Amino acid sequence: MSRLAPLPEVPSTYETVPKNKGQSWWRDWIKTQLPLLFLNPKKSHLKLLLNVLGCPLSPIPSSPSKHSLLDVSSTAQYIIQHFMAATGCKKLMTSNEEGVVKNMYIAGQVKMVVAEELGGRGGSSATSAARLVPDQGCFFVWQMFPNKWLIELAVSGNKVVAGSDGNVSWRHTPWLGVHAAKGGIRPLRRALQGLDPVMVASVFSTAQLLGEKRIWDEDCFVLKISADPTDLARRSDSTADIVKHVIIGYFSQRSGLLIHLEDSHLTRIQSPGTHPTYWETTMGSKIEDYRMVDNVMIAHSGYSTATLIRFGNNVKVGPQITRLEELWTIDDVVFNVHGLSMDFFIPPEEIRIENPEENLDWKTSLHQLDEA
Repeated sequence: MSRLAPLPEVPSTYETVPKNKGQSWWRDWIKTQLPLLFLNPKKSHLKLLLNVLGCPLSPIPSSPSKHSLLDVSSTAQYIIQHFMAATGCKKLMTSNEEGVVKNMYIAGQVKMVVAEELGGRGGSSATSAARLVPDQGCFFVWQMFPNKWLIELAVSGNKVVAGSDGNVSWRHTPWLGVHAAKGGIRPLRRALQGLDPVMVASVFSTAQLLGEKRIWDEDCFVLKISADPTDLARRSDSTADIVKHVIIGYFSQRSGLLIHLEDSHLTRIQSPGTHPTYWETTMGSKIEDYRMVDNVMIAHSGYSTATLIRFGNNVKVGPQITRLEELWTIDDVVFNVHGLSMDFFIPPEEIRIENPEENLDWKTSLHQLDEA
């Protein structure tokens, strides 16, 4: 279970990143690269897929205390208790239990595609049949409880790496280099797709019950959480303001399992002297094929879609819409990997020697870099 072999860090179709990158650089990058997302799709579609679907973070941090999960004082918490019982995830939480799980390893495969692009007032599609051929790849996730994780994802010869050491979350891409995420640590969204039931329970422990809804032929309870305004402010800056970020979980009334996950956020981007542009991203994930691994239910496959809408006064031709799709499967899940230590989650040197809040924040620098 070794790391991915090194891949080219600067593919010929991607721009190199200056060593002295800063806010002035990334503002220029937005100005020059934003039109490529629609004017030159062949060049940008893989970058777009990896940015949005590769390794985004959850909008909500995990609960600081696990004890709240054990008390049932609301209908929402009762639903989470049902989920915990259905998955058997208390084994991953109880520190005094013999054979407690301290870490986990996950290996899987992905297929990603830009399914559709619409722009202009006529709403004509810019997607060709050739573009519907998916890009294929694989990913590896290591986790150490609590709040330490690392993911390496390679698709069509391009690799994205992201991680958290429990204090800072970061990401490394060929086109943006190494950079930290603003707003404190948050779990990997991919872990919420049925891979880490403890994290699911922790994130939804303070959720609000919206009601009931039928989805994927299942009657479900619907739980919703909204990112705290203070957290949104910490993830925003003078030119990129995150207006909202919510996450919704659909828990089967029959099995108690999480079978669908939705999250959406809206970002307002405006540089001095320009009109504001809005990016709205909505992502939905069907979660299925739960299997027992060491008495814990883990989802082994799923299907995700992401819809990006760009609109605003400076978008002359009207809203521009892009729809992305991903199929993912899990090949291997292992608990208590021998030799996995805290050293494995140490951030890159660029993150350690700089103030994380001063690093390029890939989430707010471009809303479609949906890593938050």
